[in-house]
Parts: sequence; C-alpha cells; structure tokens
Amino acid sequence: MKIIVTGKNINVSEKIQTAIEKKFDKFGKYFADDVKANVVMHPEKAKVKMEATIVARNTIFRAENVSQDIFDCIDIVADKLAKQISKYKDKMIKKNKSNESVRFEMIPEMEEPEDQEKKIVKSKKFRLTPMTAEEAILQMELLQHDFFVFLNVETDSVSVVYTRADGDYGILDTTY
Repeated sequence: MKIIVTGKNINVSEKIQTAIEKKFDKFGKYFADDVKANVVMHPEKAKVKMEATIVARNTIFRAENVSQDIFDCIDIVADKLAKQISKYKDKMIKKNKSNESVRFEMIPEMEEPEDQEKKIVKSKKFRLTPMTAEEAILQMELLQHDFFVFLNVETDSVSVVYTRADGDYGILDTTY
C-alpha cells in the first residue's frame, strides 16, 4: 500500500510523516500494493484536521478528525479506519457464508454486540421531481432533512443535495 501525505497550509515534518507511515503501514498487509492511502492535513481555526481515504476496488474507507495535537489525530483516524475495515470484513464473511478466508483476515475483530447490528427498517418510494440544486436545497430545508434526492434539470441526472458537517451544502451527481 502506498501512503500519500499532503499538507494544505501546513508543514508536514519528517516526524509527522514517520508517525503516519508507522500507523498506516499495518493496513498495507490487508490491501494490494497498488492501493493508495491519501492523508490530507490542514489547519482549522486553532486546531488541525486530518482526513484519510483508502480506495480499494469498489470500497472506500474514510476517516477524519480535528484535534489540537496532530499525533492524537493520527491515532484516532487510524483507529476509525481499523474499525471500518473490521466491520467490512465481518459483512463479507456473513455475505459469503462460507469458511473461506476473506481478503482482510489479519484485521483485529471489532467489539460490537450482535444485537446492535444495523438493518433496513423502512423503505420509501417517491417521484423524482425535476428542479435545480437551489430548489432542492430549499425543499430539503423545508422538510428539515439532512439530504434530498431530485432530478437535476441542469445535468439531467439524479442528484442528492446534503448538509455537510461544516454547515455548508454538498451535491452528489450520478453518471452512467
């Protein structure tokens, strides 16, 4: 696994680079050599924000954290990624329902009671309404939802607007 560390408006020292590589090297044995782990750090007010993304085949593992200490960020992000990978491994084992080993056999087990397993509890159908992104944001706010699915008249595709953690909006466009 290749680890790419980028600092935006922040200097990534050799000590920080080494700490990230040491924490993320343990994930290298779970993925092929061509898989990349992108780590981006940037200042956020008086703190540092760290985002890490690992794209493996059709699966994306992503974690982020904001802290005053960059080394705490590294530890927390690495732990979040380990939990995600472990959860993915458990789902793959259940899906395959076989005794064959899954690609991530060396991942530590997640300590999560089985009664907390998430499942689909509601299904909903609705008609896609053609509208602009601004109209979709207004509709989302009126419904007091975190996201809204609509037919984007500007791109002629299904899109999703959503409220980001920083309070701004994001849009997801689909392609075929």
